[in-house]
Amino acid sequence: MMITEVVLFGYFMTCVCADGVADVVLSCTLVEDGVGHHGMGAAFTRTPATLVFRDVEVAPEESLDTLTQFVPPSVPDPDLILFESQVSSVGIPGADVLLHADCNEQEVMCEISRYAPQGSQGGSDPAYFMVSINVEGVEFSTVLILQTTVVEKDHTTLMQSKLGLPLSQSGCMPTEVIFLVFSHVKSVDAPLRGDVLLNCGFKQHEKLSSLDVVIEWRMQHRGKGNKVFDMKTRLDDAEGNTVVHAERTGSSMDASRVAGEGNVSVTLDNVQVSDEGSYICTVTSGLFHAQQVIQLRVIQLPQVSLSEEKLVLKKESPQTLSCHCSNYFPLDAQMEWLSMSPTDTEPAVFPDQGSLSSHRQHSDRTYSLSSHLAVPPTVPPGTKIICRVSHPALDAPLSVSVEVQSPEQDSYLIVLGFLIVTVIFFYNLMR
Repeated sequence: MMITEVVLFGYFMTCVCADGVADVVLSCTLVEDGVGHHGMGAAFTRTPATLVFRDVEVAPEESLDTLTQFVPPSVPDPDLILFESQVSSVGIPGADVLLHADCNEQEVMCEISRYAPQGSQGGSDPAYFMVSINVEGVEFSTVLILQTTVVEKDHTTLMQSKLGLPLSQSGCMPTEVIFLVFSHVKSVDAPLRGDVLLNCGFKQHEKLSSLDVVIEWRMQHRGKGNKVFDMKTRLDDAEGNTVVHAERTGSSMDASRVAGEGNVSVTLDNVQVSDEGSYICTVTSGLFHAQQVIQLRVIQLPQVSLSEEKLVLKKESPQTLSCHCSNYFPLDAQMEWLSMSPTDTEPAVFPDQGSLSSHRQHSDRTYSLSSHLAVPPTVPPGTKIICRVSHPALDAPLSVSVEVQSPEQDSYLIVLGFLIVTVIFFYNLMR
């Protein structure tokens, strides 16, 4: 057996590992509806709570070296909110990230609230809770439904003072994970006119496996929402009982993977700017439902070009050089002029940054922008004039350049060429 403990916001996140499974203890917040000031309006109360996951599967190579052990209070306290939940029958995909989140300075956000199954009458036996868990900086997000399990009551049984639920002899509220919806991504970038997969899945207790399942994907953006895709199927006979409505043209889902793996990911092809937004994956199984939200960002790399292939300066006046940044998305593009003489090792910012045009939007909702620079005749020949563009779709700034050529050298070549042509002409004339 190996046991580890890490501190999480003044509470402990403890992992007790043995035989490929671990007990993970999370610091959470119980969120409840309350009453606003003077009894008017709704407010929320937030109370510290602890959630213990029993028998979380861990990778065989997992190494835990700081030894300690989670021990329930020696004297059960009815004021403590301590959930104990069995997950071995369901499993939490990606839960191994919880083992080292605090050591990696990643904030774990865990909120618990009461949950009323669809059509329930609000009875307290059993009780249900919804748990939302996210880990900062990691593609881990899950929403679980917990169901309380039976506690044999006698005259010594304690009741949790805030929730009015019976506690086990160790002072915990025993529960089991009955249903969960998860996603391995929180946000995804998709190229314009490309395809994208929005990841979502669900798992449930084996006693729910024969129930009808309804999957719905909706998109919201700037206060407006619309349905993208929905499917109704039955896990014991997916092909014969599947009804699909693809509201967005080019959206699809593999029905066989829904039944076999609980995979309800949706594919969108030919992505347009209008597809950008928040996508809500809702899975309903019998009395239970939960959601995941994935942000879709549409990106299009800018095309950058200069107005001149070569730049021959005039002695009397500046030469105008334009840089065109075309067909990019989103809007945020920055343009900068640099110069680099033959003796420089690094480019330097050009003293005059020129003028910018206004953004132009095209029919596909991409944008274009131009910058115009007046290059003075004092710039030494051989100097490179560089236009550098930064954009969220680029991993690094994109640069294009042109080299300044000497006007004298250019004039000399013209005169030399004229003389050569003249000599050839008279030579042929005199033969």
